[in-house]
Amino acid sequence: MRIYSGKNYKEMSRKAANIISAQIILKPDSVIGLATGSTPIGTYEQLIEWCKKGDLDFSQVTTINLDEYKGLSGDNDQSYRYFMNTHLFDKINIDKAKTFVPNGLEADSAKACREYNDIINGSGGIDLQLLGLGHNGHIGFNEPGEAFEKETHCVDLTKSTIDANKRFFEKEEDVPRQAYTMGIKSIMQAKRILVVVSGADKADIVAKAFTGPVTPEVPASVLQLHNDVTLVGDEAALSRLLEITGR
Repeated sequence: MRIYSGKNYKEMSRKAANIISAQIILKPDSVIGLATGSTPIGTYEQLIEWCKKGDLDFSQVTTINLDEYKGLSGDNDQSYRYFMNTHLFDKINIDKAKTFVPNGLEADSAKACREYNDIINGSGGIDLQLLGLGHNGHIGFNEPGEAFEKETHCVDLTKSTIDANKRFFEKEEDVPRQAYTMGIKSIMQAKRILVVVSGADKADIVAKAFTGPVTPEVPASVLQLHNDVTLVGDEAALSRLLEITGR
């Protein structure tokens, strides 16, 4: 695993954006797995800036997002499709028809998951998967205790995840209780994985995920078994990990 530290969130975001842009420059028709949440926003802002300058071309890129709330339409301002349009897709030269997010309005969970697996498998493989890291170690919406061999599936969100996301909704009752998420098996099949972390509140889980035992109780710990993982974080988020590893 490669570890890159930025002094602050902005520097961390730029380093992560450099890795994504290099992937696209080297392979213009790359399949990029994308994540939502507050941490990747700075990375997306940097990619947008480079695209607007003409330094980066998304015209041949395909994107596949990790997850979507079940029950939310793409035009709901709390859906992840809306998030991606707002924070990236609407501001770069990408073909929206080649940007994929699970269908939150598909009530038949088995059908929604089967169709998304077909998209992932039909893409030819994800070249680079971007991940954030939840406070409980979740990646995507793969919560603690989820089996590592799962592909896209419907999950019941834990209280900690609901609590973390309720700030985005008018009231807690509005937070969806289920989501469709790319499974650990699908994530681990990506050729390369890029994890971004920021803030002192992530320091303990970062250390646990990357130096502790590999266990479904800490979903991100499975990344220790992948042969091409890059972790990019600010100094605060990486502080405990760097203490333990001595890097």
